[in-house]
Order: sequence, then structure tokens, then C-alpha cells
Amino acid sequence: MDNAPGHRTPPHPPTRGPGRNHYADLLRVCAIAAVVVGHWLLTDITYHHGHLGGRNSVEYVGWGRWVTLALQVLPVFFTVGGYVNAVSWTSHHARGTPWHAWVGARAMALLWPVVVYVVVAALGVTVALVAGAPARELDRAGWFVALHLWFLPVYLALILLTPLLLAAHRRWGLAVPAVMAALAGAVDLARVGGDVPVVGAANYLLVWGAIHQWGFSWLDRRLTRPRWLPAALAGVSAVLLTLLLWPGPFPVDMIGAGLRVNNTAPPSIALLAFAATQVGLLLTAEPRMAPRLERPARLRRLARLNGAVLTVYLWHMVPVILIALTLYPTGVAPQPDIGSGPWVALRVAWVAVLAIVLAPLALGVMWAERPLRKLPLGAGVAGRWAPVPLVAGIGATAAGLAKIAVDGFAPGGRIAVLGLALVAVGVSLTFLAGPRRGPEGGSGGGG
Repeated sequence: MDNAPGHRTPPHPPTRGPGRNHYADLLRVCAIAAVVVGHWLLTDITYHHGHLGGRNSVEYVGWGRWVTLALQVLPVFFTVGGYVNAVSWTSHHARGTPWHAWVGARAMALLWPVVVYVVVAALGVTVALVAGAPARELDRAGWFVALHLWFLPVYLALILLTPLLLAAHRRWGLAVPAVMAALAGAVDLARVGGDVPVVGAANYLLVWGAIHQWGFSWLDRRLTRPRWLPAALAGVSAVLLTLLLWPGPFPVDMIGAGLRVNNTAPPSIALLAFAATQVGLLLTAEPRMAPRLERPARLRRLARLNGAVLTVYLWHMVPVILIALTLYPTGVAPQPDIGSGPWVALRVAWVAVLAIVLAPLALGVMWAERPLRKLPLGAGVAGRWAPVPLVAGIGATAAGLAKIAVDGFAPGGRIAVLGLALVAVGVSLTFLAGPRRGPEGGSGGGG
């Protein structure tokens, strides 16, 4: 997954190479920073009567829901992801790479670091169980370090579908995301208006898939020519978003915590309107911002930051657990009333401390993961039947990661056996179906 939350060894040209969209790289770095800070700000750790706990501060601070408008940046991930998936698949398809070889290599390039994270988390839960950790605290901690994994199943599905979706884009252009948006609105009408919640799951593909399609249109300039088009998209979408939020029925909260109707689980048409506003503004700014990046020193810094985004994304909730276990039971960390002035001031210190802990942790993980760059992206044993285990493997992996994201690594204080088993089986099938050498002609480095 190159640009959303990225992958450490990009399969397309290096950052300073020709054809690289440095503005897309910048958006990825800024977006991952917003996600990390957002998760840290919204996580309010509590310690009462000998028990550690946590709560989502948005649920307790009235003005906090408006802050989510600045913190919801996942549409940027999916748009940039669509852009680079189109670049990569177009390049490999032109060289005769089969679709399943491209999908398998790209998926495994993403999954190797994810497997490391999942294995370490599972080992941590096992050690905590052996040490007699209380079930309630273990359940909560396991959920905190798993909640952000929900993004990966959706993105894996879009990698699998990219060859098909890009072909549809080349034939019908912006009509594809327009139809997806209309269908997402119909799903919401049934889900919210008709009280049929089961249909909402379709919007995970329709909403995020429509945003992913925008990346294709960004690449071929259908979304940026004429120059006024992205600004018009932002303006029209902002009006639509206002109508959906006021008088309703959707809440202003773009995270969706604790509400009967929320905008992310499943994603809503209101989130899609918000995303169109956000992406339209960012594409409007591209002509002014992109030239500012074309300096060697800035490109080097941007390359280093891009090299860390997947690691930061995967591991950024671990410092929350480490700091909570260290500072709260000892009484070092104060616990002012949520929403108060001291609480707001403490949020700044909280983010700063977590950043200090995350920096060496991320560097250490990146150093330890260096051997992953030499791992093959597939075993090449499936032959002409490779598409069958590939689709099954990605499906099982996505299902396992989704279950872990919902239940955590220690649901009820026990190891998440089913989720971990699905991931293990899914990754194994994906690896067996993948080519021995990646589409770039090398082993292990790219997708």
C-alpha cells in the first residue's frame, strides 16, 4: 500500500525519480500525522480504584465532535492510494505482468510489516495472560492497539479490485464514482431512513471505493482540468455536506463514536460529501504547493518521512499502553476533569510525551524489519491456479484483520484465536499464490 498509510519500500519509482508525484507523498505524510495525533487526542486514559481504563474524549466534550472535521483524513489515504495503485498497475500491465501477480506482490509487500505487528501484539497478550493480567484491562489494551487495523481490510480489497476498477474508469471515467455515490446514498436511505442496518456494510466498498476512484481521475487529470474543477467540487460538496448535517440526519462527528447514526461504521454519504470537499480543496492547492517541494533537501526529508509512515501507523498506539502502565498507576499523571482547561493543556503534554516514545520505537522497528526487504513476495507454487488461493487468501486476511480491529487482540481477556487464525491462513495462501519474484523483477522489495 504505497500512499495510504504507506509502505516502506515503494513499488513505483523512487521519490526523486521521474514521474513521482511529490505532492501525493506530502499528503500521505501529513495525513498519517493527523491520524496519529487524532488518535492520541481522542484517547483519554483513566485510572480508578486500581483499574486502568480508557474512553473516547469526543463522547464527553461537546465541542469535540467539531474537531473531527480536522482529524478525519482517511479520504486522503484512499485518494492517494488510488493514484499510486493506478500508476503501478498501469506500468506493470504494460510490461505484461498478470493481474494476480501484481495483486499478490503488492498485497504481500504490505502484509509483511503487518504480520510482524500482529505477531508481536499476540505475543504481548500471551505474556500478559501468563503473568495474570486482569481480563478487563487486557481486553481494553488489546482493543486500543488493534482498532486502527480496520483500514487494512478495505484497502486490501481495493488492491484486489484495482485492475477491474481502473478498466472501468478508463471506459466510463467519473461516472464510476458518481454511480458509487448514488448507490451509497441509496444504502443510507435504507439504513437510516428504512431502519435496515444490515445493508450498511456495502458502503465500506461503495464510499471508500468511490474515493479510491478519485485517485485515478487525479492521475489522468479528469479531476483537475480545467483548473477550476476541484474548487467547484469542493464548493458543491460543502453545500451538500451542510444539507446532510443540518438539518440532518447525519451528525457533524466524522469519526462516528458513540452515536446511533455515525459516519464511519459504516461510512455514510455525509462522509463522502466531506471527503469530496477535503479532496477538492487539496487538489485546488496542488499547483501552488507542488513546486515548493522540488528542492533536493526537502525531497530527501520527504523520502525519509515516507519511509516511516507504515511503521508509524501500525505502532502509534503502543506508546499509549506503555505510558498508561507507567504513569497512571503510580499517580505521576494527573487526571483533571475531561474537557476542563487543565485537561486541554494536558492533551498537549500527552501528545508530546507519546511522540517522544514513538520516535525511537519506530526507528527500532524499522531497523529490525530490514530483513523483510529481502523476503520474497510469493512462493510461486500455485501456477495457473494462483488466482484462486490469492482471492481466498486476501479474503481470509481481510476478515481476520477486521475481526481483530473490532474485538481487539484480547477479547474478554483471552487471545483472539479466530482472528489470528484467519490472518495466518490468509497470509499463507496469499504468499503461496504470489510470484517468486515481484513484478519489478526483484525479490521482496516492491509490490
